[in-house]
Amino acid sequence: MAHQVLVAYATKHGATAEIAKKVGQVLREAGLPTDVLPAGDVSELPPYSAVVLGSAIYIGRWRKDAVRFLKANEQALAERDVWLFSSGPTGEGDPVEQVEGRLFPESLQPIIDHIRPQGITVFHGVLGAAEMNFIERWIIKNVKAPLGDFRDWSAITSWAAAIADALGKEEN
Repeated sequence: MAHQVLVAYATKHGATAEIAKKVGQVLREAGLPTDVLPAGDVSELPPYSAVVLGSAIYIGRWRKDAVRFLKANEQALAERDVWLFSSGPTGEGDPVEQVEGRLFPESLQPIIDHIRPQGITVFHGVLGAAEMNFIERWIIKNVKAPLGDFRDWSAITSWAAAIADALGKEEN
């Protein structure tokens, strides 16, 4: 029986949701039944044998809905195949280097250790002044974060395809 996959996400301005939808599309194209839902809308995990969770990352923190999802479902996630991604850094270069190798907020380390994800990555994000409030614009100006859409769709697609391959190999 094919894996039923959940791609859950927490987003602020929608860029992480678009990454999650792309991951879901790649998994569906690989023949895996996949639902893509905001993390805050997921009420139960039993139908899913694999979970991909993504969160926008701001000032080193995940969105509250993603953290709540991890904490509420820690035991269930430890019994499933899980992949995690963060999105956020902008500009050129390796996004993992841009976050100084911190693939997720340090405060989540005990939960991550318990869940033992199959893979964890960081994708570039989007930073647009139009969606920001005054305080956010001031912070961005002071840290000199580049504005624009820096998402690498081929990296996102490749990562999702690797998940599909891993889940497909388990079927055989």
